[in-house]
Amino acid sequence: MSEQNTDLRETVRRRYAAAAVQVTEGGTGCCGPQAIEVDDNFGSTLYPADERDVLPAEAVAASLGCGNPTAVADLHEGERVLDLGSGGGIDVLLSARRVGPTGKAYGLDMTEEMLALALTNAKKAGATNVEFLKGTIEAVPLPANTIDVVISNCVINLSTDKPAVFAEMFRVLTPGGRIGISDVVADDALSPAQRAERGDYVGCIAGALSFTEYRTGLEAAGFTDIEITPTHTVADDMHSAIIRATKAITEETAPAAAAAPGSCC
Repeated sequence: MSEQNTDLRETVRRRYAAAAVQVTEGGTGCCGPQAIEVDDNFGSTLYPADERDVLPAEAVAASLGCGNPTAVADLHEGERVLDLGSGGGIDVLLSARRVGPTGKAYGLDMTEEMLALALTNAKKAGATNVEFLKGTIEAVPLPANTIDVVISNCVINLSTDKPAVFAEMFRVLTPGGRIGISDVVADDALSPAQRAERGDYVGCIAGALSFTEYRTGLEAAGFTDIEITPTHTVADDMHSAIIRATKAITEETAPAAAAAPGSCC
């Protein structure tokens, strides 16, 4: 990793560590945790009230995403879900409720403070089918062909090596598995410099891919049935979008599909 990319990753880590501390310290006061939404385009307001109400207040307050990936992923009982960049755990806990006791929800985050907050939130929620892992989304600490659904909420734009993220998503998914992601995506006409003019890297703007770049990156990793659907504008010519894609079952992947159940859990 280049020195610039290392510096960017550390800047991102510090930003989200500070956000976790803000929620944790706010939760000890008389008025409960203070939400850390940047504006109406990001954060817990993008989740329906009935979903927010069943979770610990700290999990809701720590939400910094640009969508609701658990809704777009269409989760089912018994599925194994991985949330890339799980933060305070809101999407992991919602996923755990959807997949039920026979399923499992993993959360992956590189920030110690967020992981600690997520573990506390899982305990408060009484969630027993969750597991939080420390690591980066460019090197997922799980075996291949062991996850049914990968979700992520406005995190992939923060990566400095997006091809590695796409490759890791493809690797850990079982054949026939799918992704359901919320992320910031730029219009194709915008150059990287123009994206940076609209917002900084840690604010989920400067590092966003264009629609064509996102599709090309997923195709290069092996995904099929790719859909990228904008939902709302977050900056001029930049959008929150829902990204769906599938790891197709082929003659090469079919044996892995048959072996996947129980292989990691």
